Amino acid sequence: MVTLEDVARQAGVSLATASRVLNGSTRQVGAAMRTRVEKAAAELGYRTNVAAQTLARGASNVIGLVVHDLVDPYFAAIADGAMRAADAEGHVVMVGTTRRDPEREIAYVATLNAQRAKAVLIAGSRVADPVVTARLKAELDRYRAQGGRAACVGQDLLGVDTVAPGNHAGAARLAGALAELGHTRFAVLAGPPHLITAADRLAGFRAALAERDLPEPQIVYGRFDRDGGHAASASVRPDVTCVFAVNDVMAVGALAAFRERGVRVPEDVSVAGFDDIPTLRDLVPALSTVRLPLAAMGSLAVELALAGEDAPQVVAMEGEVVLRESVRAI
Repeated sequence: MVTLEDVARQAGVSLATASRVLNGSTRQVGAAMRTRVEKAAAELGYRTNVAAQTLARGASNVIGLVVHDLVDPYFAAIADGAMRAADAEGHVVMVGTTRRDPEREIAYVATLNAQRAKAVLIAGSRVADPVVTARLKAELDRYRAQGGRAACVGQDLLGVDTVAPGNHAGAARLAGALAELGHTRFAVLAGPPHLITAADRLAGFRAALAERDLPEPQIVYGRFDRDGGHAASASVRPDVTCVFAVNDVMAVGALAAFRERGVRVPEDVSVAGFDDIPTLRDLVPALSTVRLPLAAMGSLAVELALAGEDAPQVVAMEGEVVLRESVRAI
């Protein structure tokens, strides 16, 4: 059976361009390139897919957003930004949560393809498993070959438009700021080792300490949520003066655990997180963190997906260090 990929290869064009010519996209393709694609299709005996033509013409106004955990304020803020941007363009967003299960993520993309959703957004960290990542990428490729559009908030590993948070650099800047306050003995509540976001943040923090000839931090792995931070904090050594949790919800859990044990923050130990989730405004003491423009990241992912450029774009979103009352100079 001749596929759209075969036609694109024969014509020497991208898969997206071949799809636009043969699946009825409203986006313009140059006359010469259109002729090459149509000639290749005729030579190979390619037959267009009626469902794909319907999708490419934008019959559906649904955008599918797949996130790890909608209860997590990080993903809630991204979803809010995506929904506002979609609404402004006359689209609606359906949200699916994977509960951090990569198999559910792949299944959601396949389902959205079958339902002819106009675009798919993937928000969340990739896992350190190239086989799983390759399977998700293949599912997205099949969806895009049928005329769908896709974008990702996370690591640039899926071959689609990507909004890439500055995890490594942000954590490095935070480590530098904390070191300038006089801290030298750190612990990192590092989340799960297989989660690339957590690993990148840990690596950036460690690298910045090493550049300053500071001791290697104590590393405590655990779940990437509030309860994970709560549990991991129990293993922090008594000589540590500053704890860095690789996301804010873990830091919130650590603060609660310290409070329960009578450990004062920041008098006895300083605590910092990463993301600047909206719920931090009510936290006491106010949490130091690395601020990411979460809602803007969701909005930008929608814009990139709907633009549907041939070559995937990668837009870096840098983090800003915000020092608040949860850390002190020593």
